[in-house]
Amino acid sequence: MPSPNQDERPADLPIDMLVLHYTGMRTGAEAIARLRDPAARVSSHYVVEEDGTVFRLVPESRRAWHAGVSSWRGAEALNGRSIGIEIVNPGHDWGYRPFPALQMAAVCDLCLEILARHPIPALNIVAHSDVAPDRKQDPGEFFDWQGLAANGVGLWPRDSAPAAGAEPAALLGAIGYRTDLPLPMLLTAFQRHWRPERVDGVADADTLARLAALAALAGA
Repeated sequence: MPSPNQDERPADLPIDMLVLHYTGMRTGAEAIARLRDPAARVSSHYVVEEDGTVFRLVPESRRAWHAGVSSWRGAEALNGRSIGIEIVNPGHDWGYRPFPALQMAAVCDLCLEILARHPIPALNIVAHSDVAPDRKQDPGEFFDWQGLAANGVGLWPRDSAPAAGAEPAALLGAIGYRTDLPLPMLLTAFQRHWRPERVDGVADADTLARLAALAALAGA
């Protein structure tokens, strides 16, 4: 299902990020139509339907237009260095719901195939809400990041006690988040990915423990 919304990647950038989204539209067909509409100027490399069907819209060698204004681990404008996967789900505006097992299995298989082709670090397998926390909340707290990590896609840390005096903002920055945004906004984005049991933007003890564990894996 090729999309015209693509262009050349910058010659000097590696493909070292994988950004996962939800479509946030009422149906997968509507989402694919928009991602293929030249007037919309948005696209992704892949779309994964709720029944597990995978559509390729843009070749991995080309830049898809999925992340927009984005930042992670000091890099910006991430479309040039990333592969984007849109996962069909109506999202928070149209009746957000859990992702079916068949869909998650297809996402996992697709991610593993991509990782076999590109040396993408585990910490660079992120949510749209991680790289644009002031604008996005997808794929959201129902997405099974822990299950993906158990199968070799991304990270899911074990909790650990934060170092004495550790500041949440410093831990978030060490993981990769931009730190010029309000702390509750950043904490909410972190919780959507790595602590979905409670998405409230509050640095409670459990959130701090998960933050510290992930920052340790990031080398902080």
